[in-house]
Amino acid sequence: MTRSFRKWSPPVGLAAMLIACGGDDSGPEAPLRPVVYEQVGFAGGEIERTFSGTAVTGRVVNLSFRSSGVVTELNVVLGQRVRAGELLVQLDNVAARLAYEQAVLALNGAASQMNTAQLALDRTRALYESGTASLSDYENARNAFRTSAASHESAERSVRIQEEQVGYGSIHAPVDGTISAVNVEIDENVQAGQLVAVLNAGAGLDIALGLPESVIARTAPGMNATVSFTAVPDRTFRGRVTEVSPSVDASTATYPVRVVLETPSGDIRAGMAASVNLAFPADSSLEGALVVPAKAVGEDGEGRFVFVVESIGEGEGTVRKQPVTVGRLTAEGFEIVSGLSPGQSVATAGLQTLLDGQRVRTR
Repeated sequence: MTRSFRKWSPPVGLAAMLIACGGDDSGPEAPLRPVVYEQVGFAGGEIERTFSGTAVTGRVVNLSFRSSGVVTELNVVLGQRVRAGELLVQLDNVAARLAYEQAVLALNGAASQMNTAQLALDRTRALYESGTASLSDYENARNAFRTSAASHESAERSVRIQEEQVGYGSIHAPVDGTISAVNVEIDENVQAGQLVAVLNAGAGLDIALGLPESVIARTAPGMNATVSFTAVPDRTFRGRVTEVSPSVDASTATYPVRVVLETPSGDIRAGMAASVNLAFPADSSLEGALVVPAKAVGEDGEGRFVFVVESIGEGEGTVRKQPVTVGRLTAEGFEIVSGLSPGQSVATAGLQTLLDGQRVRTR
């Protein structure tokens, strides 16, 4: 059997629609990527940098016992104001009190022996002076008294030591302050050296922060600072650098620095996050050198580079990948040895998303 096929032709209207749809396949123009840039300039003048820090009390005392035992008295709560000498925490301290009682008994026995030796010495001395006792008897009585006196002195020292041990079962406030942490409960068994409570004893607040090695050489006690807090908006506080560590903190790879607030406020509490602005003097060794921000310099298999932003109109431009030779890394950024000229603009963010010759929106 033979099948016959008819050639199908689309309707005229449908064909026109297909031609119209396929005639222009260009979509909407992609939006330009925004780019942040800075002009290349010479190093010099004061450099302002902002660092993150934390408000801390000027003096923090970690309270702990020097002996172990069970907590029998707890007279502190979080936020409590305490006075110097006030009893805060007490242990049962059974072992220390027992040792103290035994030392007192030993002292009483030593005192009795010393008194007996004293009477024997007095009696022997009288007999010796009258010719009834020999010199040897007198010397023996004198030596016995000296031995008993030494034993009495040793017993007295033991009593004082054991009395101190009993005192180790009590924690008294060393200075006036505020309790910022309580880490034990009644009837809890604690060990010697275990943190029991924290006392904030400073009158003012400091800001603890860490500075990188690029600026630590130009940081010195007495430098002025401006401090702001997220929790205290629209206000800034004057500060002054008081401590600069000579060694790096291995856990943060920064140098610990303390800034004291010269205008404290009751709104600031220990533990609040702070932003500290410091103005560093210019590095005289960089005078006349071209410097770009460190974040403007990228690196790939061909070496270091920057993206030079060239304007082609209002709010628009193109970026050009420019190889550069860098020198030292300073507080202001990288020293540029070759590849750039003063006044050129370089991109300072998003280098990994830029392409050579790409059109961008400048801002």
